[in-house]
Amino acid sequence: MEKVLSGQTAVITGASGGLGAHFARVLAGAGAAVAVTARRLDMVEALAGEIAAEGGRAMALRLDVADAHAIAPAFDEIETALGPISILVNNAGVGGEGLALDLSIEDWDRTFDVNVRGVFFAAQAAARLMLANGTAAAGQARIINIASIASFTVLPGLSAYNASKSAAAMLTKSLAREWSRKGIAVNGICPGYIETDINSAWFKEEGGQKQMKGFPRRRLMEASDLDAPLLMLAGPAARAISGALFTIDDGQSLPGGG
Repeated sequence: MEKVLSGQTAVITGASGGLGAHFARVLAGAGAAVAVTARRLDMVEALAGEIAAEGGRAMALRLDVADAHAIAPAFDEIETALGPISILVNNAGVGGEGLALDLSIEDWDRTFDVNVRGVFFAAQAAARLMLANGTAAAGQARIINIASIASFTVLPGLSAYNASKSAAAMLTKSLAREWSRKGIAVNGICPGYIETDINSAWFKEEGGQKQMKGFPRRRLMEASDLDAPLLMLAGPAARAISGALFTIDDGQSLPGGG
């Protein structure tokens, strides 16, 4: 892989597994030093060790983005250890499952604390550092918010999740507009259903198979399907891209079903 991100430092939230861990490996492979953060320190420590063993630079840090007060100090620690932060991948998220009539106040708040509040304050903390450390002035500052096809289409039984991802998408555009002249590019990726450890059992069951047959291509995506847009938005190719939401979903959100 071409080292298009050599000399840069990337922070990935929610990197204990799934997409977050995959994104960390991709960015490290492109030459970035990566800080992998999550609530489960043991998981990100193992990931950082794996990246280091392959010749990359990585550090692990425990961070729950629902604790907004912890974000800026964590980012300061990362910058001290790895150098000026120029890339943030706002990946941490929770599912917010539950029918609307059954959702508790606590369930709703938890979804928004992570999927919206955490996204905003992580972006704010990163942007402040990017402005102070010179990466914004150099045209390297990149914030990538991981939204979802739920940002613009209804996923049944996920009202809290749908609302939170719609908010994250609009937040992406709002921050991009506000920070454009400051040299910070803010964009979003809206993935469809991707096979992970969390959902693989469901998609082997009858209900999951029925759902999959409703997709135009009757399959799940793979994490690697997001590599190209991730690298584009993190690197020099995003010089003229800001406020964009890239839907990468294998056509899953197209109307009509299978």
